[in-house]
Amino acid sequence: MEPAPLDVSIVIPIYNEYDNLPDLVEQVEKAMVPANVTWELICVDDGSRDGSDRRLAELAETRPWLKPLYLNRNYGQSTAMQAGFDAAQGATLITLDGDLQNDPADIPRLLRELNAHPEIDILSGWRKDRQDRTLSRKIPSRIANALISKVTGVKLHDYGCSLKLYRREALQHVKIYGELHRFIPALAGQFGARVMELPVNHRARTRGVSKYGIDRTVRVLLDLLWVKFLLRFIHRPMHAFGGAGAVMLVPGLAILLYLAGLKLFAGADIGHRPLLLLGGLLTLMGAQFIGMGLLGEMLTRIYHEPAGQKQYILRDAPRRTGSR
Repeated sequence: MEPAPLDVSIVIPIYNEYDNLPDLVEQVEKAMVPANVTWELICVDDGSRDGSDRRLAELAETRPWLKPLYLNRNYGQSTAMQAGFDAAQGATLITLDGDLQNDPADIPRLLRELNAHPEIDILSGWRKDRQDRTLSRKIPSRIANALISKVTGVKLHDYGCSLKLYRREALQHVKIYGELHRFIPALAGQFGARVMELPVNHRARTRGVSKYGIDRTVRVLLDLLWVKFLLRFIHRPMHAFGGAGAVMLVPGLAILLYLAGLKLFAGADIGHRPLLLLGGLLTLMGAQFIGMGLLGEMLTRIYHEPAGQKQYILRDAPRRTGSR
């Protein structure tokens, strides 16, 4: 990312929020004007079909700090957020949802907290008093947050809260795809980012329709598997694939050796034994997994060595710890 000429960039992905946009822009302006910082609001229209793009263009005509971006189709929240990060010029990047459930009035308080803690790179909102349905939203969210915290090692009460503040350097090496926007603190953590969490206001949705369904649970679990692999094995893929391959290859070879002994020394008929099929299958799968590990190791070196990509990142001298 290039040096930041502004203090704050607020990035909001927008998808079919036509009715909420005027209030959203007004509330952000009301919160930021007294904050005594230079700022911009980047609303990324993610291929809306309800005219949100036109309304954004109208709102931007009289607001120079409002900078809409228009994606040519619906890519998803992570891609829209990444587009906003790429365009942002602020030293601090702030994200929140466009449905007005996050309260823009929380932003100045969170900015003060982040500035008071120079050792912190990411300040994550926690919807402590969440205004959502208990069975369909709150309970699954609590389970997911506990699971994500356990798997990633970055412990947060609320990974799903979009209201987060990032120092620009914390996102310098982070790229998000698919549904990885909720895992940004964990992804940044692999580069040494330090995370703090604070309660924020959460409001019930009053207009529009929620974009989340039950299929989100499946996507979160699949992305969590990828994040776990990324955090633990991205620089040593042989440990992941080779370990799984060894677990299958060793028993497979043992079975084949046992059957070969029976055939050679006891004259047993092994051609119709299911054990022969199992031994051959385990051996083949184990060899394939080890081969994938070797291929992964070569790809890792191709990525790092010819392009000059380092496996590590240096940081400046330790920051002084601020006080509340």
